[in-house]
Amino acid sequence: MTQYPAPREPREPRESDFSLAELRGDGARMAPHWAPASAPATAPVSPALIHGVTVPAASARLIAATREYGV
Repeated sequence: MTQYPAPREPREPRESDFSLAELRGDGARMAPHWAPASAPATAPVSPALIHGVTVPAASARLIAATREYGV
């Protein structure tokens, strides 16, 4: 097996090296910008009203075989 030498010198901090506290603070400051617009809740659509949707057989089998979605 090939072994690669580890770098001997410590790397310089990069701009992407943030602490968890800095990331949480940035997220808290951005949260108001991400808030969804308040829209009235819509009622579910009856399956009888949905037309023209086709699902490939392979996709239907995949979903049917998935425990969370299958019967």
